[in-house]
Amino acid sequence: MSKKVSMAVIRRLPKYHRYLADLLDKEIYRISSKELSEIIGFTASQIRQDLNNFGGFGQQGYGYNVEELYNELSKILGLDKSYNTIIMGAGNLGQAIANYGGFRKSGFKVKALFDVNPRMIGLKMRDLEVLDAEDVEKYIKEEDIEIAVICTPKDRAQETADKLIAAGIKGIWNFAPTDITVPSDVKVEEVNLSESLYVLSYMLNEGNLNK
Repeated sequence: MSKKVSMAVIRRLPKYHRYLADLLDKEIYRISSKELSEIIGFTASQIRQDLNNFGGFGQQGYGYNVEELYNELSKILGLDKSYNTIIMGAGNLGQAIANYGGFRKSGFKVKALFDVNPRMIGLKMRDLEVLDAEDVEKYIKEEDIEIAVICTPKDRAQETADKLIAAGIKGIWNFAPTDITVPSDVKVEEVNLSESLYVLSYMLNEGNLNK
């Protein structure tokens, strides 16, 4: 893929992927961009433009082969690979992420949780053991860990990220309520739950602003 694809397009791809999976579950194997637009909520033109960034998938007069498009988007999103993953912070959020079975189905294999709290270390979360955060660098190298999920308190997030990067981590999913700074070759996806909730709060109150 020679041209740079905008993040706005990239952020729409998982939604396409999810809806295509639903279509396959319903044994629907062919769909037009117009039909897809009615299901997803994007315009047919938007869908065609987004998908054209990655090559021609549809055929005029036929539409899209659902299974073929689903498989191609899986490759584009990197879901045809598996990723060894760890979670930093074994509190409520870390445990909830570890217990979500959908990650393993998508190829994200959570191998262990890490924490600094001595009372947490050694506990089992399903089949995952909580390990001492002091040992994370050695574990990353021995287990070939590619992705780390940060679920630590705000004041420990940057320190944790620095430690992970020094050990070779190139992908961080950050749930700590603060942005982290990383080198250009490290990829970060920031997930701020409060900000998302605040957006919902705004939408609920939007009608009151001009009164």
